[in-house]
Amino acid sequence: MDTSNETTPLVSAGALKKPKTPLPKLQIGILMTLQLVEPIASMSIFPYINQLIRELGITGGDDAAVGYYAGIIESLFFVAQTLTVLRWSRLSDRVGRKPVLLVGLSGTCISMLCFGLSTTFWGLVISRCMCGVLNGNVSVMKTMVGELTDSTNMAQGFALIPIMWCIGGFVGPLIGGTLARPQDNWPGLFAHSFWSKYPYFLPCAVSACGLVLGFFILLLFLEETLSTKRRPKLATILGISNGADNDNREGLAQTSNIPMRSLLTPTIVIPIANYAMLALLDMAIMAILPLFFSTPTYLGGLGFTPSHIGLWMAMFAMANGTFQALFFAKIVDRVGPKRLFCVSVSCFTPLMLMFPIMSWLVHTRGMVDHTITVALIGQLTLTIIWDMAFGTVFMFITASAPTKNVLGAVNGLGQTSASMARVEHNILNGNAVYVVLIVLAGILRWLGSQLPDEIQDRDE
Repeated sequence: MDTSNETTPLVSAGALKKPKTPLPKLQIGILMTLQLVEPIASMSIFPYINQLIRELGITGGDDAAVGYYAGIIESLFFVAQTLTVLRWSRLSDRVGRKPVLLVGLSGTCISMLCFGLSTTFWGLVISRCMCGVLNGNVSVMKTMVGELTDSTNMAQGFALIPIMWCIGGFVGPLIGGTLARPQDNWPGLFAHSFWSKYPYFLPCAVSACGLVLGFFILLLFLEETLSTKRRPKLATILGISNGADNDNREGLAQTSNIPMRSLLTPTIVIPIANYAMLALLDMAIMAILPLFFSTPTYLGGLGFTPSHIGLWMAMFAMANGTFQALFFAKIVDRVGPKRLFCVSVSCFTPLMLMFPIMSWLVHTRGMVDHTITVALIGQLTLTIIWDMAFGTVFMFITASAPTKNVLGAVNGLGQTSASMARVEHNILNGNAVYVVLIVLAGILRWLGSQLPDEIQDRDE
């Protein structure tokens, strides 16, 4: 009698669900605190950047050129990051994650203070470039999350990253929109001439204080996760015996210097290509949104003030973060990361179409009324679905690393590609931007179909 059917499992071993490993709450919590302070700083400039460009006289009074120069300033960070983030990531594979994070936080803090004290276009340029050159933290933090998680709790761990960015996207614009030009809002408290000379220093200083706090939390409490630099205490937390850890240290140190060319395999390149395209389209949204809000209605925008812009962007981020916190991991478990990614990126086209639709509504109705509010809420819903793509693509990139000791290099490649893509959004102008971006969204949808059907189990 043929018993092959009886001995063949109905479900493959790889598909059997293992019990979830609890997240190391303290270390993940510290890491997410660091993940929070950086988007607060970076997002705080969005509500007032367009007004700052106008006040510095860079455009010569041409309001239509404001978006172009704002885009240049926003892109400079990513230009500088493109040139250096891979080096920071590879350095973290050798000297450890913690030293690189300390340098990154220091660089961001100094650059934010310089940005607030800038009164010329070139001052803004130098401060943004400084921030990009000295900061490789985004890729290093994702590497640490990958090292602190396994295949059973990876979705939970990576779900926290977009949540922190959403909270930062809520607090940052709120700080920037509320504290910009304090001499106008609280003339009795900020009557000194310093605030008239540097009207945007206060939000930058508050953001810098958050970075200083993050620096000391990292210095005092965060444990190293790199295998060759890790202390025995963290190895115990991660379930690694000291003997096995010591035996592997020499081999890990050698393979951390693996040639970059050997990492350019389809398994790694496809998730990175998806992340790069996702980053380009997301940066386009982040650049268009405050510009559309601030542009006068006669030029096709909504004519919002910086405080109104900060409020709306904060509302977007708060709703987004709440949804991601409550539902992302559950949705990944139910529908799978690949299917969720494809559904998320499919929302880009209707999301972008909302901009010309709202512009047409303002033009025909002659004012910003409740119809625009309903349209903004619809756009918010699409944005929430769109942002779930980030958590899933981070999972694919982390799982693509052949060994844990090259996680830094793999995440560095991903961040370099994403930073390079984010620079490119600035070359698009006029109404054609919507058409080009929608075409790129179609390419991203195809790239998503090339992802593996399941997340590779890094533990096997």
